[in-house]
Amino acid sequence: MVDKFLEGKGALITGGASGFGRGTAYAFAERGADIILVDINEEQLEETSKDIAQKTGRKVIPIVCDVSKSDQVDAMAKQAYQELDNVYILFNNAGIGVAYGKNICRVREEQWDHIMSVNLKGQWLVAKSIWRKMKAQKFEPLSGKIICNASAAGLLLIPELPAYSITKVGVMALTKLLAKSLAPQITANAVLPGFHITGIYMNSEEAVQTVLDDQNIKIPLGRIGTVDDVVDLLVYLASPASNYITGQCIPVGGGVCI
Repeated sequence: MVDKFLEGKGALITGGASGFGRGTAYAFAERGADIILVDINEEQLEETSKDIAQKTGRKVIPIVCDVSKSDQVDAMAKQAYQELDNVYILFNNAGIGVAYGKNICRVREEQWDHIMSVNLKGQWLVAKSIWRKMKAQKFEPLSGKIICNASAAGLLLIPELPAYSITKVGVMALTKLLAKSLAPQITANAVLPGFHITGIYMNSEEAVQTVLDDQNIKIPLGRIGTVDDVVDLLVYLASPASNYITGQCIPVGGGVCI
């Protein structure tokens, strides 16, 4: 039987239409949370929201938002608190990948600006838009939790994914600063997925394996990761069992960061 430890609590998940966001939304809803699901892909967002609501019986509110745009983020946050009376968990998940192969000196300025705006600025804007209301919530012992999606690329610093890797280093720094700034009412932690079959790899195991082979990376646990591998960690970080953990950036990649 699933423990409903999120009953009466709201979760806001960016990048929620697919991948880690979608998997986490299902898991949180199954544990009693009502969900604000945010994505830029309206069609996929509507489909995912309806599916989660039907399967879990929870309230799921889709909001189309480009997290790199402050006006859209502010409007999204305002709507979120109109729809739900609290946001206990923020999963700052929205992000984009880039074509594999260019080194740091070959990244075009517009590519640099775009990925920085979505992957790093976007997480800052979303956290900035809700922290005050989250901090004022009357839950005990914590008023809320922020979980950011970083990446093992932020530790490995893959030369063929330079701008992406740098954004994930930034997300780890952002997480630690949020943890220091928002304690003791709010915790902030980051998950660092390794090599998982998601949309960034076109949902292709072959694409993941190509990068592993090119970088001569061996996964100690002997298999490519799944969405569920990361969702399991997110469920733990959302649960009371993790209440004394903050400012941590936790790899979940089968040992690739050892």
